[in-house]
Amino acid sequence: QVQLVESGGGLVQAGGSLRLSCAASGLTFGNSAMGWFRQAPGKDREIVAAFSWNDENTYYADSVKGRFTISRDSAKSTVYLQVNSLKPEDTAVYYCAAKFGSYSHYGGQYAYWGQGTQVTVSS
Repeated sequence: QVQLVESGGGLVQAGGSLRLSCAASGLTFGNSAMGWFRQAPGKDREIVAAFSWNDENTYYADSVKGRFTISRDSAKSTVYLQVNSLKPEDTAVYYCAAKFGSYSHYGGQYAYWGQGTQVTVSS
């Protein structure tokens, strides 16, 4: 069974940084993709970043371009999201997700989800 376990969230001041991690188990990387999503209270889930394991294509939401970086460590079956220059508007629960095939902008196409990790940014 595929499991995704997230960590690295916390409370930081505006302008600070965090590194979020998602450890995957039971997942083959031959033809699959991973994404990071976030959801603030009372708001819809939105995509943050995504990539496909078998190529180097990546996607970033306009709101995080230049500040967030998605990366991978295949040997550790782990995906990371480095979040820099944090703003209060970045406050949300951050989720990692996995799907078969290439990455998608739409969370409904991802079959597996982590439990989420809270990121809170104070002004």
